[in-house]
Amino acid sequence: MNLAHAHNIADLRALARNRLPRMVFDYIDGGADDELTLQRNEQRLRDIELIWDVLVDVEKLDASTTILGAPSKLPFFISPTASSRLFHPRGGELAVARAAQAAGIPYACSTIASTSMEDIAAGHQGPRFFQMYVWKDRGLIVETLARAKAAGFSAILLTADLPVPGNRERDFRNMFTIPPKVNWKTATQTLSRPGYLYDLITTTPVKAANFAHMRIDVSLIDFVAAQFSQKVTWDDVAWLRQNWGGKLAIKGIATSEDAQRCIAAGADAVWVSNHGGRQLGAAPASIDTLPAIADAIGGQTEIIFDGGVRRGTDIVKALALGANSVAIGRAYLFGLAAAGEAGVARAIAILRNELLQTMALTGRTRIAALTRDLVFRRTLP
Repeated sequence: MNLAHAHNIADLRALARNRLPRMVFDYIDGGADDELTLQRNEQRLRDIELIWDVLVDVEKLDASTTILGAPSKLPFFISPTASSRLFHPRGGELAVARAAQAAGIPYACSTIASTSMEDIAAGHQGPRFFQMYVWKDRGLIVETLARAKAAGFSAILLTADLPVPGNRERDFRNMFTIPPKVNWKTATQTLSRPGYLYDLITTTPVKAANFAHMRIDVSLIDFVAAQFSQKVTWDDVAWLRQNWGGKLAIKGIATSEDAQRCIAAGADAVWVSNHGGRQLGAAPASIDTLPAIADAIGGQTEIIFDGGVRRGTDIVKALALGANSVAIGRAYLFGLAAAGEAGVARAIAILRNELLQTMALTGRTRIAALTRDLVFRRTLP
């Protein structure tokens, strides 16, 4: 199968699996512990059924919206993911950013991207967001915020659900680190993918580009674990709010109480997420926590959703249950790994086309019309 015959995200996943060494594919594809949360995210979205209105004029559909104050042609955007050059050494973050710009959607850069935020800004002239952690080193935070502002990033996305890394057992079995260390497993797996290996050895090393000025002698995962303060509280969010003048979203929210705390802290968006099933292995599906949070907030601020999105119908379901926008992660990473920029563009196009088709089939022509009455409620015992 080639890219032209990739008709859904599952097809892109298959292409990515064939292109990548197992350790790298598993890093994208895997979750924490027994991966029950990872599986639940997808399954619970599949379980939701939609109903529709008939005899509605659906000749003109408008999927545009605003995300964190930024215009977007679609109600989804690129979620921040670490070290994109690991998945496609020649393209990486720049390939993703270019595809996002072409589609007219925002791009979110990871703190530990393998391309600097300045280079990404040069490759994506549209709305750009920057993901952050609360580091132990406040000076590093202030420096990073200043750089993000100077590079034209309009929003900060604070990841709040990573006090410690999750138990991602596939990585342990593969002896995987970022960047990969040479051992018998990683060497054997990489040699089995000569195309990937050629790209890897003929491009610059994969590093934490935003911290190129710092000496980092450990893996990126260990670097994050060492830098992330386990003493972070809502007081730190207030400090971040005071030191950042742009939009602020807090990512990793699972309860109504924390959603209310986000609002009290001055957040512009509550991001409902369980980190793609990569943190707490016993977490509920994000889609199951979304409705109560939406009810509690009552439109006071934006809601971003992620977790298990593989279809345009999934995006409609999340919007109908209270989200204002959806962040996609694995879906575009499969495309990136499969074929670089063209693969990301294909992933976006697949989701866009499925979204528009679902809007037409449900009789809803605008994003604001994707409301909870579309969700079918079973009353049978």
